Formats: sequence, structure tokens, C-alpha cells
Amino acid sequence: MDQDQRHLHASSFGAAAAAYAEHRPDYAHSAVQWALDAAPGVGASRRPRVLDLGAGTGKLTATLLALGVDVVAVEPDPAMLGELRRALPEVRALSGSAEAIPLPDGSVDAVLAGNAMHWFDMAVAGPEIARVLTPGGVLAGLWNVLDDRVGWVAGLARVSGPAAVGPRDTPGSWRVETAAAHLPRDGGETRFGSPEQEVFPHGQPRTADSLVATLATRAGMLVMPDEERAAALGRIRAFLASRPETADDGFTLPMLTAVLRVRRL
Repeated sequence: MDQDQRHLHASSFGAAAAAYAEHRPDYAHSAVQWALDAAPGVGASRRPRVLDLGAGTGKLTATLLALGVDVVAVEPDPAMLGELRRALPEVRALSGSAEAIPLPDGSVDAVLAGNAMHWFDMAVAGPEIARVLTPGGVLAGLWNVLDDRVGWVAGLARVSGPAAVGPRDTPGSWRVETAAAHLPRDGGETRFGSPEQEVFPHGQPRTADSLVATLATRAGMLVMPDEERAAALGRIRAFLASRPETADDGFTLPMLTAVLRVRRL
């Protein structure tokens, strides 16, 4: 994906902010805890200071709150930021981006990004993230992926196509995509250590209608022409109606929360 396409996809969510807030899943608590385990302050008398970067409507922010950390959220899209502030009025939520973070130097112990890191321009964002992290601080990206080890989920991925289930949306492709991503460098200086990857079981209560609505919030679907998008969603509905696991209302979508974690040197 070139720079223009990435910007188009990354900026597509605002128009669907309310649907994103309603239908996108949260993150497995065990995955978020693993992302934080290596951060300074964890297990100490003070609460770790955590930045949710590219926070969207606050799905990851809410999980961080539940884990008891001191969290600040930063999000560039005004509509998404508005949904976050409405849902989580107690959170400090700021307008900003990975490339221009509105926080002081060394002000957070961890930077987490939920389904957002692939939108960052890491040549710019990497040094900026390193700037706001304390020495030894953690940068972690989290992605909710479909557990395609389950037969009907693998079928759903095939029927949905890459616009709805693309790179990073299944465990195998996620590992390849994130392993291939180079860590940010600045003037030859490596700012982060070796990456670690892990996956954690997760699931989301769904109906056929709500699962279709969830897939409709994917960036590739949002930028599709209306007719093409309607046809793709129709194929997904037909597939779900044909499967005994999903034909009746009420099922759990098998998922994994996948985490890429690195430490600031």
C-alpha cells in the first residue's frame, strides 16, 4: 500500500465512528497485560503511565482503565475522538497523531496502539514515540485477528475478501506482516530493542447482522464504491446464513488478540 492509499484508508474511519464504537471488539485483558508487563512502574507503588496512541473510539482505552493504569488517549480524527470522549469522559483525551504527540518528553512508561500501528509513518512516528517514552519504556501494537484455525472462520475470511479480512487479520498473516516491519531508526540510531510477538485467546459475542456490521467498518470496506461494498456484504450475509454455527442468532466469534512488543533502549 503506497502513502496515498494508506492515508485514504487511515482517514476513512471518521464517517463510521458511531458504528466503529458499537461494533468493534475490545482487547483481551491478558494481551494488554502482557504488553504492559515489561514497562517501568508495573508492580511498583505508582501506576504505570500509558499512552493509547491512535485511540479511535476508546476500545483499548477502556481495557487499560479496567487494568488500573494511568491512561491518556491521543487520536487524530475528530469524530472518533468525540466518540471516545462521550464514552469515557473521565479519560484525558487529546487531539494528535503518532507523528506529532502532544505530550512532554519522557512522560509515559508505555505506548500502546490498538489496530492502529500499521497506519503510522514510522520514519516520523518512531522517534516521536521514543521521545515521549521513559528509558526502558514499552511500545506495543495490538491487533484483534480472526482465529482461522476454526473451519467456519477460515471460510468467512475467504468469502469476505481482502477488503474486509486483509493483512494482519489472521494469525499467520499477522506474524509475517509484523515480523517484516522494520523498527524505526533515526540517523542510524536504533531506538528500540528486539521485537517480541504473542497471541492470546479472545472472542466477541455476535449475531450475523452485527458481524456483518463489524466487517463493514474495516478500512477497505469503507473506501469501496457503494455497489461493490453492498455486493461484498451480501456475500458475507449469505455465507453466515449457510453455516450452522452462525445461522441462528447468538454465537461467539473466535478471535485472538495479537501483540507486537518492543522496548525503548
